[in-house]
Amino acid sequence: MSKKSVFSPTQDDLPGGPLEIYQTSVLPEWIDYNGHMNVAYYVLAFDKATDEFFDFIDVGVDYVEREEKSFFVLETHVNYIAEVKQNDPLRFTFQLIDWDEKRLHYYFEMFHEEDGYLAATSEQLGIHINMKTRRSEAMPPQIQQRLSVIADVHSGLGTPDRVGGAIAIRRKS
Repeated sequence: MSKKSVFSPTQDDLPGGPLEIYQTSVLPEWIDYNGHMNVAYYVLAFDKATDEFFDFIDVGVDYVEREEKSFFVLETHVNYIAEVKQNDPLRFTFQLIDWDEKRLHYYFEMFHEEDGYLAATSEQLGIHINMKTRRSEAMPPQIQQRLSVIADVHSGLGTPDRVGGAIAIRRKS
C-alpha cells in the first residue's frame, strides 16, 4: 500500500461554504420503472460522497486497513426534492453540523450539475468504531484536529433547514 499525503487543513485551506466533495453521473442501472433514479441509489450516491469526505480527513479505506478502525452510520435522513434521470451529472456538497470525540453529524446536498437545482439531501450520524472490538471509541487526536478546523469554518454557515426534520403528514389548515 502506498503512503498518500495526509491533509491537515487550516481554515485558509477550506472554502467559506460547504465542501464540494463529490461528482458522478446517474448510471443506467440506477433507473427504476418510473424513469428516474431509484431511492436506493440516492443512498448509494450519498454513501460514495461520504467515502470522499472520509478520504479527505484520512479515515477512509486506508485508515480502516492501517488502524483497524472505521465509521458506522447510525442514522440517515434523505429528502428527495427533484428527480434526476439517466446520465444526469450530479454534484455533492458536505457540511459538518456537529461532532464529538466519537460521533459525526453531517449533511450533504446533491445538485444537478448542469441545471443547478437541488435534487436531494442526506443528513447522517456516524460513530467511530474499533474494528477489533466492534465497539465505539474516541477518534485519534489528529482526526479530531481536522474535524475541529472544518467545524470552525462550518459553524458560520448556520444549520440547513432540512437538518433535524421529522417525518409527518403536514395538514393544510
